[in-house]
Amino acid sequence: MSLNKSRGNMYSWVSHTWSPVRGCEFDCQYCYVKSMRGYSTEPRIVEKELTFSLGENKTIFVCSMADLFGGWISGDWINKVLSHCNKYPKNTYLFQSKNPRRFLNYMDKFPKNTILGTTIETNRDFTLISKAPRKISRSVAMREIQSFKKEITIEPIMEFDLDEMVNLIEKAKPNFVAIGADSKGHNLPEPTSDEISQLIIELKKFTDVKIKKNLYRIWGEVKE
Repeated sequence: MSLNKSRGNMYSWVSHTWSPVRGCEFDCQYCYVKSMRGYSTEPRIVEKELTFSLGENKTIFVCSMADLFGGWISGDWINKVLSHCNKYPKNTYLFQSKNPRRFLNYMDKFPKNTILGTTIETNRDFTLISKAPRKISRSVAMREIQSFKKEITIEPIMEFDLDEMVNLIEKAKPNFVAIGADSKGHNLPEPTSDEISQLIIELKKFTDVKIKKNLYRIWGEVKE
């Protein structure tokens, strides 16, 4: 597989994806990877991927099809992936996990140009949506990260309580927030257009906000 050019609903600022480790046990209801051919929750590392050149001057989302920092992933695998990234220091690397607490174990091993992120879809604890750590624990873990640029992804955005949601995001102290909606028709509880607008207004008071194209389905026309 090696490097893939970013396409579809990927972040507009990511140029490539690279997935040397596969498999995820968080079982998120809305996971787009579940619909892909060959999907499996079983963790595995594709050693051949660690032989490919990552080049330079790219922004690479590492393990976009898995969660590299899930508790089921071997620390040895994580070290191998980070070591390979460090061979190509002229790239920027995005590592995103719903278990950001584990980032803290590898702070001295991430490439210099790294962005660390997590997903906070809502402040509410909807049952059966995901087996991932609670949103508050994700937020607190992200707050402890000081050395790298940080992002929070609110995708797929779900019904939220404005004050609690804003507080949850602000605690994490992100450099920017990306907001997107469900693209695969999972019938999730979604906020109204006006609620999204109010959230964006509040978030812009302390961070940059990036809008993903799929948000317009529920948000409507550009309102900024």
